[in-house]
Amino acid sequence: MSKKSKKITVQGSEITVFQNDDLDFISLTDMSSNFKEGSSLIGKWITNKNTLEYLGIWEKINNKNFNYPEFGVIEREAGTNRFIMSVGQWIKRTNAIGLIVKAGRYGGTYAHKDIAFHFAMWLSPEFQIYVVKEFQRLKEQEQGQLEWNVKRQLTKINYHIHTEAIKENLIPKNLSKKQINFVYANEADVLNVALFGKTAKQWREENPDKKGNIRDYANVTQLVCLANLENLNAVFINDGLSQSERLVKLNQIAISQMKILLADTSNKMLNPKNENTGE
Repeated sequence: MSKKSKKITVQGSEITVFQNDDLDFISLTDMSSNFKEGSSLIGKWITNKNTLEYLGIWEKINNKNFNYPEFGVIEREAGTNRFIMSVGQWIKRTNAIGLIVKAGRYGGTYAHKDIAFHFAMWLSPEFQIYVVKEFQRLKEQEQGQLEWNVKRQLTKINYHIHTEAIKENLIPKNLSKKQINFVYANEADVLNVALFGKTAKQWREENPDKKGNIRDYANVTQLVCLANLENLNAVFINDGLSQSERLVKLNQIAISQMKILLADTSNKMLNPKNENTGE
């Protein structure tokens, strides 16, 4: 269960919201705190036949392990004078996931947001409207914070890329005539030579202490370029270009694309932790 929780304020009540398995849960205990009967209202709510019908439908839709036979028994008993139900009993008897009972300092009864909104409506239609409004405001605020963090991280990444570009020598070099005339048996090496200036074997011989292959040590910019080269190489093969002709074209394209990728400061998510060139 996530320890991260947030608060929304509704008509003077501070209501806890937390995430459990990426699902939003809202405190029913907090929601009922400013009503006359307090948390005892939760017990009255869950004993209500209409509430149980709603909970059963919600669980059927969202819970593959829901105990349908036991829910059938509860449905038949609900509404009779002898019927008693609590949140704990509901969870135990039906294997429900929409309600949670927490013990300890931040304990209380929590419900998935759908169910919490149902409880709020049962308490007061006006209260429910404000709960939904404040919850939506919280979600919009979280989304705005996420977007800000992403943009901030991109700014840092782009700055790092541009200050390190020349030092790291990320732009592919023009191939020599000897490299162009050499016919590589492995088509993958055509791309390796076009982008990195060497075959996979040459890289292994130069880096005997490193595990993996040349592409494992490429940065994100190079991998983006490599994906483009793979598509273009397939087109060139279909067009009937010889391997040496394709190698020249791919090398020229790699040089051009890497320059564009490194110059673009507005729209890329690059990894600053892996800025090597495959060498």
